Amino acid sequence: MTTTSEPLDSKQGSNQLGGRGLRFWLPICVLAFAQFVMVLDSTVMAVSISAVVKDLGTTVSKMQLAIACFSLVMAAFMLAGAGLGNRLGRKRAFVIGLVIYACGSFTTALAPTFGALFIGWSVLEGLGAVLVIPAIAALTAANYSGKQRALAFGIIGGISGAAAAAGPVIGGWVTSAYSWRYIFASEVVICLAVVALSRFIKEGERPTVGKGFDFLGVALSALGFGLIVISLVQAGIWGWVMPREAPFTVLGFSPTIPMVVLGIFVVWIFLASQARLKESGGTPLLDPELLRIPSLSGGLATLGVQQFVIAGLFFVLPLYLQYVLGLDALESGLRILPLSVSLLVASFLGAALSSRFAARRLVRVGLSITILGVVFCIAAVDVHLRSNLFALAMSITGAGIGIVASQLGNVTQSSVNVTRSNEVGGLQGTAQNLGASLGTALIGAILLSGLNSAFVRTVGANPKVEPQTKVAVEAASKQGIAFVSEDQARAAAEASGLSSSEVDTVVNDYVTSQIDGLKAALGAVAILGLLGLVASRRIQNHPLAGDDPEELDELENEEIVKNQ
Repeated sequence: MTTTSEPLDSKQGSNQLGGRGLRFWLPICVLAFAQFVMVLDSTVMAVSISAVVKDLGTTVSKMQLAIACFSLVMAAFMLAGAGLGNRLGRKRAFVIGLVIYACGSFTTALAPTFGALFIGWSVLEGLGAVLVIPAIAALTAANYSGKQRALAFGIIGGISGAAAAAGPVIGGWVTSAYSWRYIFASEVVICLAVVALSRFIKEGERPTVGKGFDFLGVALSALGFGLIVISLVQAGIWGWVMPREAPFTVLGFSPTIPMVVLGIFVVWIFLASQARLKESGGTPLLDPELLRIPSLSGGLATLGVQQFVIAGLFFVLPLYLQYVLGLDALESGLRILPLSVSLLVASFLGAALSSRFAARRLVRVGLSITILGVVFCIAAVDVHLRSNLFALAMSITGAGIGIVASQLGNVTQSSVNVTRSNEVGGLQGTAQNLGASLGTALIGAILLSGLNSAFVRTVGANPKVEPQTKVAVEAASKQGIAFVSEDQARAAAEASGLSSSEVDTVVNDYVTSQIDGLKAALGAVAILGLLGLVASRRIQNHPLAGDDPEELDELENEEIVKNQ
């Protein structure tokens, strides 16, 4: 094992640079810019779909396919990217990944057709990201220790959450004022700038790896996680049980659940193969023993729940702001902006508190605040925007997410020695993808189910609606009622031949049902967010800011033995 440099610890930073000098800020700023681009991309595309469809002469369904494949590539090859990082060196993998990502962004910015966009965004950017994301976590752990590491991971977590919240604002403004292509062109510039500045990042201690590369592990992990993620991402289109627009059926049912089950089975085979490879003296893509470390498995599970909550929120809130209230992408992003600001502030605060309070306590406080914020969101959602209450809800939610985000990177990386940080970075990326995919799919299903049942119930109880219209609405609900704007609902009602008075009645009932569906979806986000409190029981119950990296090997072995 070779050491190319030493991480910056709190003692060095305090004696040499007052604890917050250029030596501290340069590496974390470079890594934070890379993290910002990785997160920003998917949120920007989500608000730019209509402009991209018009510009390229494509369809919404094809763009949904591109978004699904972007998630698929990252989920399928995240562990492979972490494994390559161990062999190439984390810094080299970071740079190579950024160059690939920049090539993808350049291709996307100039894309004349959907095919070019698909190759640039879904494929090249996805492949670049699987090298960059694990490396960001590993290089942060390698460059910092003690209090400096706690603050560094707080910054990375805050930037990640803030990028997710700011993405709709940036995407909406640039797309409306200029063109969506400028967003991807700017990513090329940022990626190349980060590559140029990467010389300020230290490689750190590299792990010892065997000669062979686990190609079977790559194939099994890609297949298993790929099946799970693509099924969850496409669940809204394919249907959960009964097929809708599914490419095939399984015994007459939607392929969603069978594919998820098959994916879980393949992941089980993958883990079993990794254990056998390690026992035979080989170098597995992922050491299964890592998942037996309580603090690591607890941190990953909590990270998955956090991403579930974030994805669920960012699925529901744009629908409310744009479809119910009629705001455009930029206006919607500005309404969500308080979440971004409070998240960034809270992430710094959480990092500062890491030396005084146990990580478990901070994570649980953050989750509790997040759930409280979601409850305020439920109270704020109405036919007419309650501006002050909604802003308060966004601020509370952002503060909770920020506190959690400031801890989880340090929780997972502090569970192992720095030489295994790339493996853990790959696990973090996988947990984030699975949590986000499940959040979007499950909350989307609950929203549409709530809309369906509320609309049938409201129309059925309304004496102003004719009996034949009630029958027609109930029949339509069996096929699934779409979440559309009030104008679209009115046009559909008029096209069905209803009288003007009945059109008004049915549309009002539909809007009321939308609110009920949105509240049900947000309620599900809050309830399922409670799972994070359960998962966090396994997180370290002591402050992490003072952890000594030299003691982590011994601590890691003790935790594995304790759970055997």
